[in-house]
Amino acid sequence: MMKLGLFLKSTTAIAITFLSVYLPANAQEFPPKKTITMVVGFAAGGASDNAARIIAKKLSEDLGQNVIVDNKPGAGGNIAHAYTATGPTDGSLILLGSIGPLSIAPHLMKLTYDPQKDLAPLTMGMNFPNVLVVTPSLGVKNLKEFIALAKKKPGQITFASTGSGSASHLQGELLNVRADIDTVHVPYKGGSPAMVDLLGGRVSGYYSTISTSEPYIKSGQLIPIASTGLKRSTSLPNVPTIAESGYPGFDATNWYAFVAPGKTPEVILDKWNKALVAVLTDKATSKLLAEHGLAPNPGSREELAKYIASQSTTWAKIISDRKITDE
Repeated sequence: MMKLGLFLKSTTAIAITFLSVYLPANAQEFPPKKTITMVVGFAAGGASDNAARIIAKKLSEDLGQNVIVDNKPGAGGNIAHAYTATGPTDGSLILLGSIGPLSIAPHLMKLTYDPQKDLAPLTMGMNFPNVLVVTPSLGVKNLKEFIALAKKKPGQITFASTGSGSASHLQGELLNVRADIDTVHVPYKGGSPAMVDLLGGRVSGYYSTISTSEPYIKSGQLIPIASTGLKRSTSLPNVPTIAESGYPGFDATNWYAFVAPGKTPEVILDKWNKALVAVLTDKATSKLLAEHGLAPNPGSREELAKYIASQSTTWAKIISDRKITDE
């Protein structure tokens, strides 16, 4: 009996030692006892940056841990996604990802990461349409006039985007196809620099997030031509959709979703989902996001994984059928 007791104690000790060596020491710890970084793939001042800062502030309060926003703009958000794919897996790094790198870019360019393998879904963040805006100097007031001008000047009308492979890029390419026009894509590192060049007259139009363009629409510096979703935006109820302006079924919405490095332990991913859903369903936070034209749409990790895969399939077909390439 004594020998059996010693054997059980010995095997228990060995098991504990094995777990302490081969499992991450902080795999169960959440939040980690260190500053948490929320990466954003676009320049400061744009819609994703605004959303990230609102959410990071509430997360800091809820978790009792400092949450900072780290902007890593460039390549349509792919730089930030590649960075996150190889980042720390202790729960200290998350990314406010976007439709471009997660569902579009893999079909346009060679990436150093696989969005569906190297990034772990946490929760959907927000869904929203973009709006095609132009300056008054372009001389058009609606989509019909914009398309007529583009047909009159093929290859001369330009449109800005937040980078090759971004939602704003594909929205412009999709209108090129549907309207049989030839507008030229000009990529930027985020919404803020794209807006600067639009206002400066260096590009003809921009498929902008509503939060970025709304102040300039209200001041008369920009004219909203049409929004990209099937339904009109509640923020711009008087602006028609592209679908209702002669191109039925046109539906190209934008979205942001939270992901983490792919090798992050499941237990931490589940805890991040719970923490983020709590923030996104918080009334005060939802109100702040709504003021930027962003509607929170949180859900499960599984739901986000299926949605990313579905979007990837949808855009892959469009890119292939229309022979859209990275510029």
